[in-house]
Amino acid sequence: MFAIRSPLDKVCTIEDLQVLARKRVPKMFYEYVDSGSWTEGTYQQNEQDFKKVFFRQRVGIDVSQRNTSSFMAQTKVTMPVALAPVGLTGMQYGDGEILAAQAAEAFGVPFTLSSLSICSIEDVAEQTEQPFWFQLYVFKDREFTQQLLKRAKLAGCKTLVVTLDLPVMGQRHKDVKNQLSAPPKVSISSLIQFLNHPRWCFNMMRSSHRTFGNIVGHARGVNSLSSLAKWTSEQLDATLTWKDLQWVRDEWDGFLILKGILDVEDLYQAASIGAQAVVISNHGGRQLDGAPTTISVLPEIISAANNQTDIYMDGGVRSGQDVLKAIALGAKGVFIGRAFIYGLGAAGGAGVTHALEIIHKEMLTTMALLGESKVSGIGLHNLRLP
Repeated sequence: MFAIRSPLDKVCTIEDLQVLARKRVPKMFYEYVDSGSWTEGTYQQNEQDFKKVFFRQRVGIDVSQRNTSSFMAQTKVTMPVALAPVGLTGMQYGDGEILAAQAAEAFGVPFTLSSLSICSIEDVAEQTEQPFWFQLYVFKDREFTQQLLKRAKLAGCKTLVVTLDLPVMGQRHKDVKNQLSAPPKVSISSLIQFLNHPRWCFNMMRSSHRTFGNIVGHARGVNSLSSLAKWTSEQLDATLTWKDLQWVRDEWDGFLILKGILDVEDLYQAASIGAQAVVISNHGGRQLDGAPTTISVLPEIISAANNQTDIYMDGGVRSGQDVLKAIALGAKGVFIGRAFIYGLGAAGGAGVTHALEIIHKEMLTTMALLGESKVSGIGLHNLRLP
C-alpha cells in the first residue's frame, strides 16, 4: 500500500508555502497579501535588507540544549514571534482567523485579530481558550471604536495593538485592479478565479463567515454589502492625533502596543501617552512606498528607547534567521504576517502550524551555529557589524 502524503511533507521554507498559497487562493485575495503600495519598492526592500545582516559563527560551545522561549506583552511565549493582524484573513481560507488563532494558541505564540477580520471577536473567542490580542483602527465613529474596545475586553483580550499608519489608504494598485472586496464582487473575472480554485470554494462554502464580522451588524447602519462598502470607505480618519491616542490609552487598561512607528520622535510620543511597547512597521510596504525598511531603522529606535519601551518589529520576516537578526539588534520580538498567511492559504490551520514549525526549527539550528543556548542571550555579539 502506498501512504498518502501531505502536500506539506516537502515544504521546507516559508517560500514553499507561498508557492502553494499562490496556487490555492484566488488571485484577488492572494495579491491582497503579496503586494505593496505604488512601485512596491519598500515592500520588496523590507525582505532584501535582512540579507545585509550577517551572523558571527562560533564553534566549540555546548549547544545540545537550546531554548527559544521568551516574553511578549508580559506573557511567556514559545518563541518571540506573534501573528500580526491581517485584514481579510478569513478570505484566504474559510474560518481563517479561527484556524490561525487555534494554531498560534497550540504553539504558544500570540495571535492578533484585525479590526477588519472576517471572523468576529466573538467568533474567535468562542473557538479558543487563551486570550488573543486585538488590533484596533481608531475609526471616525468614536462610539463604534469604543464599542470595539468593550467587545475585546469582554472576550478576554488583555493586549491591544493600535495601528497608526493608516490615516488614508496607500496606493494599492493590485487591489484596485482586482476589485477587492469582502464579500467579493461577482464579475466574470471573479467567477473564473473561483472556478479555478475549487478547494478554496469548498472551504469557503463550509464557513458562515464571509464579510467583516466585527462591523456588519455592529456599526451604525451597516447591514448589507453596499452599506458596508460605504462605511469602510468613510471611516479612515485623517484627523487622528496623539490626543485621540491618549483617549484610547484612557479607555484601555490592559497592555498597549502602538504599531506603525518608524521615527524616534514618534517613539517618544508613544511613550508619553503610556504605551508599553511599539511595533516598528511600515505596514508591510503597503502604505508609504519609499519609507525606510524596518530592519534598517531598528538600531536607531532601540537606542532611543533606552529599555524604557519594548520594541517589536515586522516587515520582511520570512525565516527563523530573520527573527534572530531582529532579536540580535535589540528587538523584544517580531510580528509575522505574510509568513503565516501563506501557510493558511496553502493548508488552513495545518499550514499555519507548519509555518511556525519552520521558523522555530530555523531558530534552533541557527542558535546552535551561533554558539547560543538561549534566545535571551542573543545580542549584537552574534552579528558581524561594519
